Amino acid sequence: MSIMMPAADQAVLARRAEIVAALRAIVPGEGVIDSAAEMLAYESDGLTAYRQPPMVVVLPDTTEQVAKVLKYCQGQGIKVVPRGSGTSLSGGALPLADGVLLGLGKFKRIREIDFDNRVVVTEPGVTNLAISQAVAHAGFYYAPDPSSQIACSIGGNVAENSGGVHCLKYGMTTNNVLGCEIVLMSGEILRIGGKSAENAGYDLMGIITGSEGLLGVITEITVRILQKPETARALMVGFAEVEAAGECVARIIGAGIIPGGMEMMDKPAIHAAEAFVHAGYPLDVEALLIIELDGPQIEVDELIARVESIAKGCGSVTLQISNSEAERNLFWAGRKAAFPAVGRISPDYLCMDGTIPRGALPKALARIRELSEKYGLGVANVFHAGDGNLHPLILYDANKPGEIEKAEAFGADILRCCVELGGVLTGEHGVGIEKRDLMPEMFTEIDLNQQQRLKCAFDAEGLLNPGKVFPTLHRCAELGRVHVHAGKLAFPDIPRF
Repeated sequence: MSIMMPAADQAVLARRAEIVAALRAIVPGEGVIDSAAEMLAYESDGLTAYRQPPMVVVLPDTTEQVAKVLKYCQGQGIKVVPRGSGTSLSGGALPLADGVLLGLGKFKRIREIDFDNRVVVTEPGVTNLAISQAVAHAGFYYAPDPSSQIACSIGGNVAENSGGVHCLKYGMTTNNVLGCEIVLMSGEILRIGGKSAENAGYDLMGIITGSEGLLGVITEITVRILQKPETARALMVGFAEVEAAGECVARIIGAGIIPGGMEMMDKPAIHAAEAFVHAGYPLDVEALLIIELDGPQIEVDELIARVESIAKGCGSVTLQISNSEAERNLFWAGRKAAFPAVGRISPDYLCMDGTIPRGALPKALARIRELSEKYGLGVANVFHAGDGNLHPLILYDANKPGEIEKAEAFGADILRCCVELGGVLTGEHGVGIEKRDLMPEMFTEIDLNQQQRLKCAFDAEGLLNPGKVFPTLHRCAELGRVHVHAGKLAFPDIPRF
């Protein structure tokens, strides 16, 4: 006996088949994935607590194909979620059941290396580390270096304004991106910025960087590359108290010393990283600072002596200075592997991302300890200590009923604490869906409405990555719609892009 499918379900399947056929006409061959099994690879990003298969996946490999896909979807009222490598830790690339997931993994070419202007023009699917590898032979590198740099894409870095262990001295992604090509939901292709460090008019690159895929799809990026410093050495400094390590960070910055990187790990993170990498970390300390100093050798030698004096004045109990490039890299290897290493001590963990003023670090650490006791969950702390970017890793077991809910409540309280201490909800992971409902903790309704007006200027129908960032998304007509057309906003004083 056959079972008749309801007419409504038949209509949904027919509509999906129509969309898949239209996308295959735009991106032929293997550019469209619509089988349930194959789409499982796209159902989540690095924030694995949330999973949702998309309606269909499309993998264009040219800007023109991206433009046609977006134009078609806008005309049909279809939602689109852009995706890079899927390493996001805020749910920013989480698909929608009724939306197209637009993957940019085929955009993996470096289009130009210009050493004279010290820039690289790259497609968004190129990994962060691949840019540095492409210019290493000439003594150059790309400074922002997230822990996931071996896998994360430069397009995703721009979308989330990613940082890394060396962002203290050399800046976040926004400080190292000069231009981009972006496709609007309408299919319009815009070029913003270029090879020069400064451009006239509004800081549109500042708007695009960190916009989390809500404004457009980036198909080309121009990044700044830097010459490798003459000398780089790292100090590994252990403390008997986490608060003493926090005080050391404050004193180093207060002395006018800006290290290339300054990272902190607490005892659980130290033990996990050492067991994973065998970097020679001291296991009898409560906190470990890794401090890198770079520049001319005479300057580095002087700064090492000053930092060593400050560390001893703060009560350091161990202090080791790298004497070779291999040893410096080993110091960093444990820190960069800290996230996967924590997977050895807990079945699951939730990686938080908030930022506080450096001087508030001891208060934040004390509050995290209190919250750990309150929720009965462990925590391993890994920080970009120099710029106050906290990454508490909340340890839980998803197989135990209620633990994921406790972990999320714990994380939300950490982020509220960051705001209370004068900080912000995110340092580099973005808002996505993880912090979406916490936005009112930091922004007033007026603030959020103004941000949404900017969203409306680029995506009037709200089809790009909907459900992310804003706890309540208003219709553009309710806010007073503005719209980008022919490469400019509908205001006479805003110049053409």
